[in-house]
Amino acid sequence: MNALRKTLFCLLLLSASGLAAAADAWRLDPVHTRVLFKVDHAGFSQALGLFPDVKGELYFDPTDWASARLDVRIPLARLQIGDDGWRDKLLTRPFFDAADFPEARFVSTRVEPVDAENARVFGQLSLRGVAREVVLDVRLNKLARHPLTFRRTAGFSASAELDRRDFGMDAWPNVIGQRVTLEIQAEATRTRNDQEQDDADPQHR
Repeated sequence: MNALRKTLFCLLLLSASGLAAAADAWRLDPVHTRVLFKVDHAGFSQALGLFPDVKGELYFDPTDWASARLDVRIPLARLQIGDDGWRDKLLTRPFFDAADFPEARFVSTRVEPVDAENARVFGQLSLRGVAREVVLDVRLNKLARHPLTFRRTAGFSASAELDRRDFGMDAWPNVIGQRVTLEIQAEATRTRNDQEQDDADPQHR
């Protein structure tokens, strides 16, 4: 009988752990998530490109940054750069090669908390069939109910730097800089139905 009680207790703990994990599930809002890149244009200016419609999943507990996980997908063909001809050139094989590799993907491997609102997110960025480690400096801007949807929403800002040559993009070195700066604005919505719990917790109002 004691063995049976222990077994049941362990099963209850496992069930509770599963519920806790589900409570941390979020989905990126593609309407309010953008990836901006900046790269030197022959020394004259910083060329800007924007990727909208970014999608992904986040598992996040604001009291435990180290347990966070992130999986993001960027549709390359949605690139906006202010000129159709230049955009089409960047989507060809010497650059993004969007025909053969339509998505870029970032999957986190570990998170190093800095403080309650900041962390460094390490992960693998897959681009043009090549995967390299990229580090995001992430800031939690706000975690609250959205004033219009009343859904639990988290807002983040992030930045990173990479070398485009690491992903096989080494064309036009005299015109396009090698170092690329990423700036990211993201909003994520909690995916589980937590209406009753949030209503009972004054911190969530």
